[in-house]
Amino acid sequence: VDKDLGYELRCADPIPFDAEYTRDLGYGAVKFLLSPDAAKFGAIVSFEDGKMVPLPFEKMLDPQTRRMTVRKVNVDGEAYECACHYMIRLERADFESPETLHKLAGSVSLTPAQFRQRFGYLVGIK
Repeated sequence: VDKDLGYELRCADPIPFDAEYTRDLGYGAVKFLLSPDAAKFGAIVSFEDGKMVPLPFEKMLDPQTRRMTVRKVNVDGEAYECACHYMIRLERADFESPETLHKLAGSVSLTPAQFRQRFGYLVGIK
């Protein structure tokens, strides 16, 4: 399943890390714009191993479609594993336990059947 990850995934307000990260991106963007490279190519600012790296647009575009290439998350990596452990998300077991399903449904003013119909697809339940 392809999905752009964002605040809706966390369902939480930005945290201090977000402020630091966006500050660093802004700093990196200005640093890039003031560099000689800015006159040569457009770029998106990223960080790799703690270093600011401008990613040239041309290297990110698919030559056939002229659209951005999708960069997928490595779901076998430790960063993803760690994120999953701290993430609050629905799991199949939540739908298999009548007690848990009832509590979750009640928290959003739905019946268990309505909750299953509305959110079951997230865990592969149709």
